[in-house]
Parts: sequence; structure tokens; C-alpha cells
Amino acid sequence: MNTLSYLDHQLSSFPSPEQALTEPNGLLAIGGDLSCQRLLSAYYHGIFPWFNQDDPILWWSPDPRAIFIPGEIHISASLKKSLKKQSWRFTINHSFSDVINACAAPRAQQAGTWISEQIISAYEQLHHQGRAHSFEVWQQDRLIGGLYGINIGQVFCGESMFHTETNASKAALIMLQQHLLRFNCQLIDAQVMNPHLQSLGAITIKRSEFLQQLYRLRQTTISAECWQPQEITLEL
Repeated sequence: MNTLSYLDHQLSSFPSPEQALTEPNGLLAIGGDLSCQRLLSAYYHGIFPWFNQDDPILWWSPDPRAIFIPGEIHISASLKKSLKKQSWRFTINHSFSDVINACAAPRAQQAGTWISEQIISAYEQLHHQGRAHSFEVWQQDRLIGGLYGINIGQVFCGESMFHTETNASKAALIMLQQHLLRFNCQLIDAQVMNPHLQSLGAITIKRSEFLQQLYRLRQTTISAECWQPQEITLEL
């Protein structure tokens, strides 16, 4: 039977993701810190943090795993038609702090958010190191949608998205796909399936298969040009 591992503040290796609990699904370890080194080690091994503000740090590697395959995100005819009518602008790494803070805002029918000040500070540090990235959707000069995540080799580990205008977060996801295809990224990690992700074309695969793909793709590199702050045109 798998048992929960406890981490101290000295950076030691994570236990194998295959040792994660089945209930709750994927809980692997507790404790440690959110240093850049530990966070990158976690993502490198298919592990991510998720915990409520008053909880200790919890580390997860669920089975199955939700993923998007770049090129296979579902864009309905109605969504394509709607986006073509918009005069939105699309940028990459122009406003990471604004995106993660917008993602942290409580959603309708939610009492709080898991994206605490501790999480925001940690991922902003990763952004400054060139490892965390944001995709932004603008209506003139107003940020109306976006997403952020971590790059590991040819994998983009999506963390959260938001919108204040209908379809703006979907537009950010389409922009992400388009950009990753340009730079030959092979996989988008969406962590845990939900109906919204499924409607956009996310699929689930066994954790063992996900890890096999991650371990292969993390060894590769993509052009630094991919993550330079830039404005792009959404192609529909």
C-alpha cells in the first residue's frame, strides 16, 4: 500500500509519482517549500503543488492525467466565428503578474482560491528565471483573459486560466496551441480533467504513459525565441 511522504525544507528528491495515493487521487507528498529549485524538480518529475491557503504544501501526481495534444484542441465553428469578430490583441509574457493575480481572483460560487500570495510569489520568481510564462488577451489596453504555466523541455505545464469577457480564456488556449506548434512543443499538461477541459479537447491518459512522454520530452530544448515577450496574430 502506498504511503504519504513528508518533505523537509532541505531539497531532497521527491518519491516516485507511482507511489502517490489512490485516495485522494494522486496525493504524493506533504511539506517542503516552494523554492524555484523544488518547483522545477517537481514539474520535471510530473508532480505539481495544489493546496488551500491554510493547508501545508501538498504535492500531486494524479492517475489518470489530463493532457492536450497541440493541434487537437477543439475549436467549434461558433467559437471561431465569434473570435473572428473580435479586435482583441494577443501577447506572450507581457504581463505575467497581472495574469496570475487575475487567475487568483475567486470564481463564481467559490469561497476562495488556491492561488495564494505564497503561490503567486513563487511563480513570479520562476517567471523572472524564464521558466514560467503567461499568455495574454487584451481588449485595447484592458487585460480580459489569459493563462500561465511552466515550460519543461517540449512540454507546457498549464496551471490556470481566467477571463472577464466571454471566450477570452478559450482564445488564450488557442493562442497557446498555435504558438507551441510553431516551436514544436509536443504536450500540454492539464493535470486533472474537468468538463470544461474535456469540451475543449482534453483527453486523459494513464499516469505511466504521461510520465513516459514527459521523461522523453523534458530532455529536449526549444528556441529561446519562443518565450521572448511578443505580440502574435491569432490564426483561425
